[in-house]
Formats: sequence, C-alpha cells, structure tokens
Amino acid sequence: MLLKKNSTIVFAGDSVTDANRDYAAIPGDFESFGDGYVRIVSAALTTMYPDLNTMVVNAGVNGDDINLLAKRWDQDVLGAKPDYVAILIGINDTWRWFDSTFRHNQNLVTPEKYRAQYQGLIDRTKDQAQVIIMSPFMFELNQADPMRAKLQVFQDIAQELASVNGLQYIDLQATVDKYLSQQSSYTVTKDRVHPKFSGAMLVARKILAALDVDWERSI
Repeated sequence: MLLKKNSTIVFAGDSVTDANRDYAAIPGDFESFGDGYVRIVSAALTTMYPDLNTMVVNAGVNGDDINLLAKRWDQDVLGAKPDYVAILIGINDTWRWFDSTFRHNQNLVTPEKYRAQYQGLIDRTKDQAQVIIMSPFMFELNQADPMRAKLQVFQDIAQELASVNGLQYIDLQATVDKYLSQQSSYTVTKDRVHPKFSGAMLVARKILAALDVDWERSI
C-alpha cells in the first residue's frame, strides 16, 4: 500500500475530479467528495484500510485548465497540507481549442504553457508532498479524431514531466482505451469527457491499483 497512516491525499483537477462536489462542505466529509472517482477512492480506502485513517480531499473545480488550477494551488491544494497530491488536468486545455472557436478565445493553453505551468506546480509541491501525475483522458478510441489527437500532445507532456521528475504516472487513457475496445463509450460517458458513475468506477479502479490497494484485504 502506497499511502502511510494518517496521511492526506488531495486530488486536484477539473470537472472530472469535481463531479458536483459541495464546495461548502468540510474537506473529508461525505458531501465534499462529489459523485465521481474521488468518492469511490475514498469509500475504498475507508472500508478496506480503516486502520490508516486516510483523509481524501477533492480539490477539483469545474472548468479548470492548468492556468486556473495554478491560480488556486496554494490555497486549495497546498493549503490542505497534503502528504500526496494526485493531479488530473488537461482535458479543458484541449477542449477549449474546439468548443470556443466562435468566441475567439484568447486564453487557449498552448503545449508550451501547459508544460511550464505543470512543472511549476510540481516544483511548488515536491518538497511538501509526493506528487502523482494522472493522464488526462477522453472516451474516444479513434486516435485520428482531432480532439483526441490534440489531447495526445498534452498527455505526452504529462508523462514526460512524470519521467523527468521521477514521479508516479497513472495512464488513465490506456485503461479507457482498453475498455472502449470492448464496449461503447455510451456505457461510461455522455459527452466523451465526463464519466458516468460507471466511468468513474473505471478510473477509480486504476487509481486504486496504482496505490497498491488490496481488494481482498481482511480488516
């Protein structure tokens, strides 16, 4: 098991992490987890590892790209005094290139900006907490799809930063692709981006496996 006793793990990201969480809830309370993968991870750790007293914090915010996440990093992420920080960011950095063309969006995140901001988050965190990088993902198996191809650029940067900085990398896209080779995306998402609860379970299982959770553990 990766997590140590009495540790705090913060999941930082966008709406995929947020999943309709209650922003007014006390961090670590039931209402604070949202309805997505963070809730499932918390439930698994609570029931299978009650002796560890792990605090799970959902620091996802709907609509965030890497720039918006960076602006609230000190308060929302480091302010939780984490021992571990798992970052899932990049789908909005990709999506805005496709859904805001008629608004002439001047704040599009380039791959260069994404890399610089991401490295900045790592640098601000690594002396306080162990950083885990999770690949941004979408439920699209066709790698020639324009949005999937754009996302691949950001995914490659995230993976490279994990390697360069010696950090754990969780390839969520590979898990999604394996699932989509057997089932339709409609079973796990409505819009190729936001997981249904079944999609959240798919993501959560991969994260829990990366944390070396033993599903057969006897308490």
